[in-house]
Amino acid sequence: MKFISWNIDSLNAALTSDSARALLTRSVVDEIAKKNADVIAIQETKLRATGPTKKHLEILHEKFPDYEIAWRSSEEPARKGYAGTMYLYKKSFSPKVSYPKIGAPEPMDDEGRIITLEFENFYLTQVYTPNAGDGLKRLAERQAWDEQYRHYLSELDQVKPVIASGDYNVAHEEIDLKHPESNHHSAGFTDEERSGFSKLLASGFIDTFRKVHGNVPDVYTWWAQRVRTAKANNSGWRIDYWLTSERISDQVVASDMIDTGKRADHCPIELEINI
Repeated sequence: MKFISWNIDSLNAALTSDSARALLTRSVVDEIAKKNADVIAIQETKLRATGPTKKHLEILHEKFPDYEIAWRSSEEPARKGYAGTMYLYKKSFSPKVSYPKIGAPEPMDDEGRIITLEFENFYLTQVYTPNAGDGLKRLAERQAWDEQYRHYLSELDQVKPVIASGDYNVAHEEIDLKHPESNHHSAGFTDEERSGFSKLLASGFIDTFRKVHGNVPDVYTWWAQRVRTAKANNSGWRIDYWLTSERISDQVVASDMIDTGKRADHCPIELEINI
């Protein structure tokens, strides 16, 4: 099976805006459509609480005619138009869709951060992990989130194998960002966040990119939009992952990034697995 995961940074902008950035984003959407993946996971949709509009659905059905849609948006008491996740999955499948709350600090569980698809012999789940914030103001809450999320994945793993993807908002090791020496106190590379991710992997999960490619350097999934030269200089971070339960990791065929050209921010990541 082939899966794709992507933090799109506003589905509305990607589908309806005519800005230069939106046009670049739309070209990536079209590239994803060509890949004919079995399931596509999308993070940071930034849709309103009522979900995609009629216009959004028309465009999605035009670009992805063979797919069903499952979505989850941020809702009160959380901020409106914030975070949010979505799945597109082939109509030939009929997974059980759930929208779990993991007991995270308020209002994180209401920010639309996790959707899980239950297939006959595995779980497919995606996450948009909370950022620790400017000045690390949400670091304590982020640590609590990491613990609760780890428990959630472990509970799934006790039932059947897990395939998990998303924007985890952490560069795990120094090799996972261009300038580790100057970022040890930056959100996404603190000792606390890295430790949380280490504990997640230690609880029975594999970083599929490293399993397939080893310690290859200078491969990232995110480049800062605010730094004009970040993408051109490949000054990035690897913060988006495909994880699998250890017991199915040998079934992974490929785990790669999808090139987005000049477009900064996140790139999509792709997983092929014999399952």
